[in-house]
Amino acid sequence: MSESTSSVLEKARSGARLTEADARALFAEAKLMDLGEAAHAVRRRLHPGPVVTYIVDRNINYANACVTGCAFCAFHRPVGHPEEYVLSREALAGKIRETKAAGGVQILLQGGNHPSLRLEWYEDLLRFMKSFDIHVHGFSPPEIRHFADLSGLPVREVLERLRSAGLGSVPGGGAEILVDRVRQRISPRKATADQWLEVMEEAHVLGMKTTATMVFGHVETPADRVEHLRRLREQQDRSRARANGGGYTAFICWSMQTEHTGLAGIPPAGGHDYLRTLAVSRLYLDNFPNVQASWVTQGEKVAQLALLFGANDMGSTMMEENVVRQAGADFRMTEARLRAVIEDLGFVPRRRNQAYELLEA
Repeated sequence: MSESTSSVLEKARSGARLTEADARALFAEAKLMDLGEAAHAVRRRLHPGPVVTYIVDRNINYANACVTGCAFCAFHRPVGHPEEYVLSREALAGKIRETKAAGGVQILLQGGNHPSLRLEWYEDLLRFMKSFDIHVHGFSPPEIRHFADLSGLPVREVLERLRSAGLGSVPGGGAEILVDRVRQRISPRKATADQWLEVMEEAHVLGMKTTATMVFGHVETPADRVEHLRRLREQQDRSRARANGGGYTAFICWSMQTEHTGLAGIPPAGGHDYLRTLAVSRLYLDNFPNVQASWVTQGEKVAQLALLFGANDMGSTMMEENVVRQAGADFRMTEARLRAVIEDLGFVPRRRNQAYELLEA
């Protein structure tokens, strides 16, 4: 390890803020185990207890028709396709009841950028779901931007209406890499980086909690990953300064799954790249309280290692997940297995809600 890299890692351990140049140097020069040790030290400073959290929830994709047609997406279907669907209220009710029966406390609700569903339809959907007394973590920023474009309303008004109808928080889907040069290559018809950040900014202004994601391992560079992290950290600084309860609760990164997609020729990023990216993210995002491991794309062994590379949360039990699996990932874990993976490292597994409040087992 070079003297400069060593000093950067020590800087992060002590709680000092890393620069973009620091993060780029860590991507380029730091040894993986050194990164992991430093990231785990930061995780221990932020979460000194033995607890590793997770949430019992279900991903529900309310519809799959989408006008965006991202190169990496194997889930969407064009309008009129024989596999196009909009989930019925009866089917939705069944999925929510199953989730609650398993102890679930949340529905992660997402779909495509549907060309004809209007804001009123989504408001009715939320009111129906809230009648089951369950938290709705719903609609990615590109979806919300799409709702605003179709309705002709400002993003803030759209968010206010969705929240009044029952939206509890906003997931970080659709971020991919927040660099427009990259987005033009993989998702040219989706929201721009600024538009994604605008939705999150408005949500935070309204006092809403959100999560942030990064999907890497495609056409981006390490410098693009750092730019993505920089923009998230700056936005979180603004959110924390408001002290109104809004802001990012967690960061989640995962490697792009390219099988069955328009990017199928790109070799998938492996565990080494995933752990390096996770560790650098934990060191750089000093204002993010939580970092999730991604067992859905990496499998349980790498996800277990992630708990020693900066992650303090195992994400979701994922009772249902369609988007990533259709792109080629097929890892599955029961809640019992997820807890065992955590316990094997000497940690204590605890259920949580979206706000990272601990729940009774």
